[in-house]
Amino acid sequence: MTISRLNGEALYYAFLSGANEVIKQKYELNRINVFPVPDGDTGSNLAYTMYTIVEEARIKHTVKETMESIAEAALNGARGNSGIIFAQYINGMYMEMPEEDDVTVEGFTNLANNAVEYAYKSISQPVEGTMITVIKDWAQSLQLYREKATDFGELMGESLQAAAESLKRTPEMLKVLKDAHVVDSGAKGFVHFLEGFIKFIKTNERVKFEKDYSEILIQTEDMHVMDNMDLYYRFCTEALIQGDNLDVDEIKKDVEDIGNSLVIAGNKKKVRVHIHAAQPEELFRRLRKHGRIIQQKADDMKRQFEATHSREYPIALLTDSIADLPRDIMDRYQIHMVPLNLIADGSNYLDKTTISSEYFYSLMDEIDEYPSSSQPTMAVAEDYIRFLREHYSKIIIITVSDKMSGTLNTFRKALEKLGIEDGSVALIDSRRNSGAEGLVVMKAAEMIHQGMNFEEIVEKLDGIIEKSEIFVSVTDLKYMVKSGRISKYVGFAANTLNFKPVVSIDKEGHGSIIGKSFSVDSNTRKIYSLIEQIHKEKGIERYAIVHANAFERAKEYEKHLVEMLGMEPEYIMDISTIVAMSAGIGTVAVALISN
Repeated sequence: MTISRLNGEALYYAFLSGANEVIKQKYELNRINVFPVPDGDTGSNLAYTMYTIVEEARIKHTVKETMESIAEAALNGARGNSGIIFAQYINGMYMEMPEEDDVTVEGFTNLANNAVEYAYKSISQPVEGTMITVIKDWAQSLQLYREKATDFGELMGESLQAAAESLKRTPEMLKVLKDAHVVDSGAKGFVHFLEGFIKFIKTNERVKFEKDYSEILIQTEDMHVMDNMDLYYRFCTEALIQGDNLDVDEIKKDVEDIGNSLVIAGNKKKVRVHIHAAQPEELFRRLRKHGRIIQQKADDMKRQFEATHSREYPIALLTDSIADLPRDIMDRYQIHMVPLNLIADGSNYLDKTTISSEYFYSLMDEIDEYPSSSQPTMAVAEDYIRFLREHYSKIIIITVSDKMSGTLNTFRKALEKLGIEDGSVALIDSRRNSGAEGLVVMKAAEMIHQGMNFEEIVEKLDGIIEKSEIFVSVTDLKYMVKSGRISKYVGFAANTLNFKPVVSIDKEGHGSIIGKSFSVDSNTRKIYSLIEQIHKEKGIERYAIVHANAFERAKEYEKHLVEMLGMEPEYIMDISTIVAMSAGIGTVAVALISN
């Protein structure tokens, strides 16, 4: 078959054919992935990018409009360095494409070459011997062959050989590839894409996608390996932002100091950013001024590596971000955390991961619509369970009170969907939140560390939860009103009376007001009195102090409680942003476990 011009329909089906070849090679591409980090996820990332093109791209009236649809889908689905470089290359072709109904051999050659610069500029430090090298060599070969090529079949056939030769040379350019006796994984993925693209050009055969592709591609969060990586930049962070006149170069300059492995792709409407960062929240704080954040993720590569290659225990411990427990304790016991979602100013953040407490507090009073929250999605819960089951013999999941969040039910449904009924996973309702949930998780971690067996730990946790308490000093009810926890009428009446309640959680996990005070000093004294009573009647094993932007108040609590109890708190820390959303700025809480 001879094709001298590509219209929108032909371009669309050629892309789908190319995508199909990459998806089929997912596991092989993962296997040979050693650069830029040996994290075994290039195949997964490219497959996810390609599958999003399959799912979202559409045939339009003109070739440029079709290319725009493909480019947008590539941005939406771009994952990892290779996926984002590919997406930027495709966006470069789209942005260079003239407004015509179809494209000629010469026109396609020019697009392929002009877009190379976009691919190079997407990377903070381009390295030869990778996907960008093969893209460049392939595009240059199109220039060499276009004069004698009579149609796209001839042009693409000749250029595929040049791309394959370029791929073979990648180990000569990168020592890490030569030492591992492999070619570059991302570059190989691009060659597979070309193979599929050319297959359609030559046969006009439309690809039929396997029904189970979507199931395979759910598992896209493959693990990062940290052997040769700076552990300081532990979060593999990605964001997709949307706007009307985005500037890729400006965004790149604004965020490049946050971490390493920076790759940026996009156009004036959408931009995707990938970076390894120590503080993911800083990336999202800066991106907010450029556009609306519509997607984000931040994978803890350190915890993933530990689970895969350096786990301390046979039992995995997973909790949610409502559990207030400092990172150093989480790291000490290799505790896994799934973040809840926080929706603020039109953007969806990940609690304790992509938004800091300080930034959240600055948002609280400046945005028109008050933030809201939601539990993790089923897909996220399934991914966590799948991963942990691959590397641990047993899993203990401890969640925020079922009466306060749907997180427990989400995990329950995920376990049902995965058909896990062998007793290897214990799903536990802490019936608590914040510092109280944190202390329960800490006790579970200590029992795992002591070598106690799975069944014994699960049995003991119920008693530990029974002995846990939290007493919260609320200083301003306006946040509870804004979050919908109490009605505006009740809030108005309470504020008129200067009502400062002491809030706790009952044995079933419901929030309840247990002290009625009319000053901050009064509700503080009430909390001290409650703790002293428990201390005298039962004794207190441990306690923690948590707060919402009220460190000085928390230190006053510490001073008084150390004198009263003769023991230091386990920790003092800022509370989850989601808890702060309803408790309000200025809140201080004491969580404890009695003897």
